[in-house]
Amino acid sequence: MRSFIRNRGQVGLAILCLGVVGVEVEESRTEKWVTAWATSQQELGEYEISDATVRMIARVTSPGGSVRLRLDNTYGQMELRISGVSVGLRMRDAALVPGSNRSVRFTGSANVTIPPGGSVQSDPIEMHVLAYQDLAVSLYVPGSNVRPSQHRGARVTSYLSATNAGDVRSDETGAAFVDTTASMFWLKSIDVLSDYTMGAVVAFGDSITDGSCVPVDGYDRWEDWLGIRLNLDSAYKSSSRPYTAIVNEGIGGNTVTFDGLVPPPVSTPGVRRLERDVFSHSGVTHVILFMGTNDLRREATAQQVIAGMEEIISRVKDRELRIIGVTIIPRHDRAPVGENTGWNSEKTSARNRVNEWIRSEAGFDAVFDFDASVRDSDNLDRIDPAFDCDGIHPSPRGYYEMATSVPLDLFRQ
Repeated sequence: MRSFIRNRGQVGLAILCLGVVGVEVEESRTEKWVTAWATSQQELGEYEISDATVRMIARVTSPGGSVRLRLDNTYGQMELRISGVSVGLRMRDAALVPGSNRSVRFTGSANVTIPPGGSVQSDPIEMHVLAYQDLAVSLYVPGSNVRPSQHRGARVTSYLSATNAGDVRSDETGAAFVDTTASMFWLKSIDVLSDYTMGAVVAFGDSITDGSCVPVDGYDRWEDWLGIRLNLDSAYKSSSRPYTAIVNEGIGGNTVTFDGLVPPPVSTPGVRRLERDVFSHSGVTHVILFMGTNDLRREATAQQVIAGMEEIISRVKDRELRIIGVTIIPRHDRAPVGENTGWNSEKTSARNRVNEWIRSEAGFDAVFDFDASVRDSDNLDRIDPAFDCDGIHPSPRGYYEMATSVPLDLFRQ
């Protein structure tokens, strides 16, 4: 198999070590499938597609010699008919590296039909990909007024052909793709077949993991910076598996729990999407649980949040995976507006109680103290102005601060 290792410079980064967990890794480099990119479908989109092709852009975080795609119709109300799928290496915008486009098959067929709520995985496609390389997945949808099951806040530009343009998957110039979207239609995950990847780390969270306040195509989320740190870390050069895949399973507004929240959540809560968005992936070794702020905003008690987290911890450990807890970052006081119940000192007290439990009682394998990373030293219940976007989410600089506090030793063999 072609080697994917590249020379990498050392990076001097201060880290906050809150716990180190050993990970057993095979000494011999046998190839295995690892999920190198994924996203969480959260709703049925309003955009309607008719006899057109969509080109979805996804950046894989590990190298490999073959890829396979997963397409989900999670929120589709009708069966989804796709009459052709291709994957190529993105050069810029909707344009592909010439000659890189490959046809995708599903149990040998170029066509695939996905029932409402269904999921399909492609046959393997031989394609050499590098870590942090953009892939372009083109789907031809021949139907009329087809609404996509989608992830709304993808923070990445993807491309659409004109209505009735037909099957333009073979266009490597990108000229046929005349419109854009920052949502991700139907594409759920991309696996790579690799003998250089230790495994996949799933960031399981809400809008702070999804990346609210980062620019589109900026790749400034905390897990983006964490992946870069891992990829550049000099300690990995001598490792038999020098790469770790980072999978972003964040949803804006997501909660740990569901019952009794006011107003009710607008997305499938963590306790209900764990199988779909974590356990279904290939090669997962670690799960990073970073939720809770939206439960508290919706009037949940600290004990409700703790109970939901305890369920997730138990289920993850039952799979013999490592689970990392993350403290809830500060949230500034806000008066209620409409259905938004706002934030106040009582909710801050509940946040501090949950954080105390995360740090000392929860039984996580390790803890990332993002609260300590971004809080204002003059007021511990507010985000430091240098790291603040809107009193709820960090700025891109704040996400960087969070990522640089993560102890990389946790992920080494």
